[in-house]
Amino acid sequence: MTTSTATPATAAPVSTPSPVSAIPALSPERAFAFFAERLGCQADPADVWYALRDGRADFTLLDVRIEGAHRKTHLPGAISLPLAEITPERVAELPAGLLVVYCWGPACNGSTKAGMKLAALGREVKEMIGGLEYWIREGWPTEGRRPIDPKTATPADLGLVC
Repeated sequence: MTTSTATPATAAPVSTPSPVSAIPALSPERAFAFFAERLGCQADPADVWYALRDGRADFTLLDVRIEGAHRKTHLPGAISLPLAEITPERVAELPAGLLVVYCWGPACNGSTKAGMKLAALGREVKEMIGGLEYWIREGWPTEGRRPIDPKTATPADLGLVC
C-alpha cells in the first residue's frame, strides 16, 4: 500500500469546485464597476474620522437615530435628523453638498433607509458603514451628554436605539 505525501496545493485537481470558486468571479471590468458603485454609496468610519481630524470634512454628518440617542452620544459635529423626521422641509434646511448618514450599527438599517429617502429628495448621500458602533470600536471621539470611552463602554452606553 502506497501513501501519498501530496499537499492540497500540489494534489491532483478535484472535479468539484470549492464554495469560493463554484460561482465564477466577474471579469475585472465588471468587478471594478461593482466595487466603484458600492463605494459611491458608502463611507468607511476611518475615512470619516481622518477627514474630520485633518480639517478636510467636505460633507455633513447626519445622525438618523432618535433624538435622545443623539443627545446621549454622537459623532463630532453630527446633526441630528431622525429617520422619521426626514421631510423635504427639514432636508432643505441642511447644508448643501454631500451628506453622510449613520445609525447605530450593522444590525440597524435606519441609515440605509435614510440614505434612500435623502437620495429621493435629490441629495448626494453616503452611508457610513458600521455606524456609531464601529466608530466607538475604533476608539474615535464622540460628543454629547455622555461621551463614550470605547474601553469601558457598556451596551447601555452605546445607545442601542435606531
